[in-house]
Amino acid sequence: MTTQESLRKTDAGTVSEVQALVQRARAAQARHVEMGQAAMDDAAAAAGWAIMEPTRNRQLAELSVRDTGVGNVEDKVRKNYRKTLGLLRDLQGIRTTGVISENAQTGITEIARAVGVVAAITPSTNPAATPVNKIINALKCGNAVILAPSPKGLSTARLLLDFIHAEFRKCGLSPDLVQALPSPISKAMTAELMRQADLVVATGSAANVRMAYTSGTPAFGVGVGNVASMVDESADLADAARKIAQSKTFDNATSCSSENSLVVLDSVYDAMLRELETCGAVLLNAQEKEVLQGVMWPDGKLSGAVTGKDATTIAHIAGLDRVAKMHQGHPAILLVEEQGFGREHPFSGEKLSPVLTVYRAKTFDQACATVRQIYEYMGAGHSVSLHSKNADQAMALGLHLPVARVIVNQAHCLATGGNFDNGLPFSLSMGCGTWGGNNFSENMNYRHYLNITRIARVIAPNEPSQDQVLGDYFKKYGQ
Repeated sequence: MTTQESLRKTDAGTVSEVQALVQRARAAQARHVEMGQAAMDDAAAAAGWAIMEPTRNRQLAELSVRDTGVGNVEDKVRKNYRKTLGLLRDLQGIRTTGVISENAQTGITEIARAVGVVAAITPSTNPAATPVNKIINALKCGNAVILAPSPKGLSTARLLLDFIHAEFRKCGLSPDLVQALPSPISKAMTAELMRQADLVVATGSAANVRMAYTSGTPAFGVGVGNVASMVDESADLADAARKIAQSKTFDNATSCSSENSLVVLDSVYDAMLRELETCGAVLLNAQEKEVLQGVMWPDGKLSGAVTGKDATTIAHIAGLDRVAKMHQGHPAILLVEEQGFGREHPFSGEKLSPVLTVYRAKTFDQACATVRQIYEYMGAGHSVSLHSKNADQAMALGLHLPVARVIVNQAHCLATGGNFDNGLPFSLSMGCGTWGGNNFSENMNYRHYLNITRIARVIAPNEPSQDQVLGDYFKKYGQ
């Protein structure tokens, strides 16, 4: 169903129900922004502590796994805490209202202004961490938020809101600053929220992102994940395998930033597979690969039965007895070798599970070509991972591949959304540029939740002569 179809089918009751939420949000937001920077800082901190406090964090993680069936509790606890801690660090001391910049040379003064009511569309894979990331950014900038969680993530979102509202009571803040759509969540209701809000920030399915972009409301949406990782002959193979395994198994590979394909240069291919096996990976034979493919894509679409499950569970679901018995009955990653790309080769796409597709390349240029073909099918714009000691290789990827991020010698899913040992902003929503059908190519951050007003004053004239700006051109080509 398209957004327009959803809107046409939205009944008057749904429109009225959403309108009531938005009206309460607007009233609360108007009061919130008038309270100034200190109140915005308090609101962001309150939302952060609501999820970081250990008891509440674990409750959210347990409820999330119970109700969505996706991921594992311990990794969600870690994600809820670290991603929120990192975001609060990024925002500390940042001014997000009033004058934020004055430049005497240009005569420009910048004033930060709230956008109003934000519609936050959030996925079932991260039903606590992603919403709170959007909520903190929005509140820090003086906005109100209405969540549109996935149906499976609604219970987690509601518990998160209860915790946030409890913290708000300490600060004297209105609970109407952060609300959620009521149950049952529907496409029509989500579409109506998008229509009535001032800004849409969408993370999740491609359908939700398309709906956001066609809602008629300014929107930020993110592209599809399908990260490829490359290993060249200069890499520290043991370190690379350890980091890839750490990333690929984290929260059962539910992150859009988890590696889905591994492209290894021929000269280190066998050695790299041995290192992965040391980290708990199992290489499937051709027959086992065929069986697994049938289980994962029974009707051409990725099955929810394997999404966010651990490798041992997937092996049992697929009846892969040999695989399930490996590593003392606890295989960590399932490896499948592949040569093709596209719909006829589904292992070349995103898998949302600890199943890793392995490609062999003779040269670095061939490895780049392989990654490009993977992204022509799925994942263009997101990011690529490189394990190498050759700095020139990373530069080559940044110059030539259709990606917004090149992650070098790191555990990819932990690094691409910001980490304490790299300079990327902490975020759970990664823009993929025009390659991925997005209107931005950076990690979504607080500046995406602001309007900026600029005051322009008279300065000393800076008008060049024609020769100053066209002289070099004239010398080359004449007038």
